[in-house]
Amino acid sequence: MGSLPHVVEDCFGLVQIFSDGSIQRHERVDFPAFPVKDDGSVVWKDYCYDNLHDLHLRLYKPISTTAAAKLPVIFYLRGGGFCLGSFAWPHIHNCCLRLSSALHAIVVAPDYRLAPEHRLPAAMDDSLAALKWLQDLGRNPKGSGGDVWLDDVVNSFDFDRFFITGDSSGGNIAHHLAVQLGPGSPELAPVKIRGYVMLAPFFGGKERTKSEAEGSPERFLNVDILDMFWRMSLPVGDTTDHPYANPFGPQSPSLEPVKLDPILLIVGGDEIMKDRVKLYAERLKELRKKAQYFEFKGEQHGFFTYEPYSDVSDSVMNLIKDFMFEHSS
Repeated sequence: MGSLPHVVEDCFGLVQIFSDGSIQRHERVDFPAFPVKDDGSVVWKDYCYDNLHDLHLRLYKPISTTAAAKLPVIFYLRGGGFCLGSFAWPHIHNCCLRLSSALHAIVVAPDYRLAPEHRLPAAMDDSLAALKWLQDLGRNPKGSGGDVWLDDVVNSFDFDRFFITGDSSGGNIAHHLAVQLGPGSPELAPVKIRGYVMLAPFFGGKERTKSEAEGSPERFLNVDILDMFWRMSLPVGDTTDHPYANPFGPQSPSLEPVKLDPILLIVGGDEIMKDRVKLYAERLKELRKKAQYFEFKGEQHGFFTYEPYSDVSDSVMNLIKDFMFEHSS
């Protein structure tokens, strides 16, 4: 008799890959450390944007909005190493509530298919599909099927002021959307993307950076976890020099001829990924792309997402607010 299947990859006990190729995912996750902080200033509702894959998104709208007001739209791509997460997780929900209230903006937070069941580029494809769902609403104002709440939210969209905000793996997705869509995202009209905010985008590479090789493990993250995320999410057999992971790696096409919308990069000074994010910003600037880089001393990965109402997160909000104002016309 052959041996029973055994675990060959274990992602926090939440997702496990077995030696026979089978995958087990535990859907129920408790988060006692992250209570929801909802002060009632923002209303929200969930919608299915992809019936085939049963994918949903959450729409947020500040309640102080007047009927005639047009609000910028934040398209928020959460993190999770491409393997974990949902907009319904409380810290993600808190982050979106904070973005909507502080920036006085509509926030759209889509879920996307997760690895290893759905390896990259599934997450990129789904994120683009969510944008096209919004595009359809803009093209057909009555396409909601009589949903009064959705009609009201869409009427408040300023389709000329979309900003993609990506956290960690969401920042990686944001990069690939920026490259694919180009300045102003003409293929998404009437949706017009004005810029990209990347919060410690999750990139990789076979050659370690100094902060990866010598940096201290973080509270929730270390190099082994990063490597695990890549093994579980990249196409089977590929390395972290794959273009999905390493935008300036030896396998990636040159970004020199590619025109990009402005990019704001934010990272914690104590992040293992800090040097890789900084290198990404430097390479963009060398290619004369509009990129701004801000580093918050002493902060670890996810500092904004885990504590969106902290003093340092107030500073992050101000950076995003200034970025949006600068690129709104």
